[in-house]
Amino acid sequence: METALRPFVTHRFGLLLPAVVAALIASWLHLPLPWMIGPLLLVGGLRIRGLALQPPPGARQAGQWVIGAALGLYFSPAVVVELQRNAPLILGVAACSLPFGMICGELVRRLSGCDRATAYFASLPGGASEMAVLAERHGGEVDLIAAAHALRVAVVVATIPLVLALAGAHGSDAYTPLTRELDWQRMPLLLATSLAGAFALRAAGIANAWVLGPLFAVGLVTATGTPLSALPAWLVNGGQLLIGVALGSRFSPDFFDRAPRFMAAALASTLAALVLGAALALLFAAASSGAAPTLLLAAAPGGIAEMSVTARDLQLGVPLVTACHVLRVVVLSLGASPCFRLFRHRQTRQRC
Repeated sequence: METALRPFVTHRFGLLLPAVVAALIASWLHLPLPWMIGPLLLVGGLRIRGLALQPPPGARQAGQWVIGAALGLYFSPAVVVELQRNAPLILGVAACSLPFGMICGELVRRLSGCDRATAYFASLPGGASEMAVLAERHGGEVDLIAAAHALRVAVVVATIPLVLALAGAHGSDAYTPLTRELDWQRMPLLLATSLAGAFALRAAGIANAWVLGPLFAVGLVTATGTPLSALPAWLVNGGQLLIGVALGSRFSPDFFDRAPRFMAAALASTLAALVLGAALALLFAAASSGAAPTLLLAAAPGGIAEMSVTARDLQLGVPLVTACHVLRVVVLSLGASPCFRLFRHRQTRQRC
């Protein structure tokens, strides 16, 4: 199979054809998120096998832009009121990301013996690039941190949707997009709004600009009640495919061979984060009117795009899940460094 694929992947855009085939196979097998998981498993597996596969330039950003714009369409005026009512729940889920990260960081440190900065920033459920930049300022090992985050996202994307699908967690989703039909006359407004949001946040140096920019911009317009066009299904599927290809391309032949003890610790940390998130989701579900599957996605240590797309496909409270993950990004961006000083000080006191 690898030999047959080589002619298609000599050029970066040639990788898209096998990725589409993988997505169709995953869809035929009724896997959840087939347009993301299929390409992720194919590209990641072949990269580990030694094929030098590279995604098309800007693939991840393009996929995030599509997903961000699609998610923004859910934030109708009624949904905004509902989110305001659930503000304590959303804040609580997002705020727990820091203490959970500290717990998982301690687990990684004890299991792998690595330094505190590497263990801590490898365990926070934030973006790989943002966590690597923060870790570098504190003396962490950037390559190990990036590998740990690639493993975390891959494990979460490959397990959470499958578990929810096997459990039959498919809701009716009271949250629906304000506009559900294609309107080619309004499509230019949607494209211009989403791109303006992406470029504005990118110019401001905001992390995850390509998903947060379209999400905020389209969400603000939608919240005013202004109807926009829906995005065609093939475009949303294409966005998921590009994200899957980009995630899979983070793996390398020596992914598990390099620092195997650390990678085993990172896997244990990811599983611990999943357990902690599930426990938190059940706690909030018991204390509120929120559905447990929706809260499980909201508390999962995955990325904004991946978890929100899962909620969208399973019709499980898309705005609530999205709001929790967006706020988590804000909490991690503002609180990661101060909490690391607390984490390091605590470990120093224990050693003394």
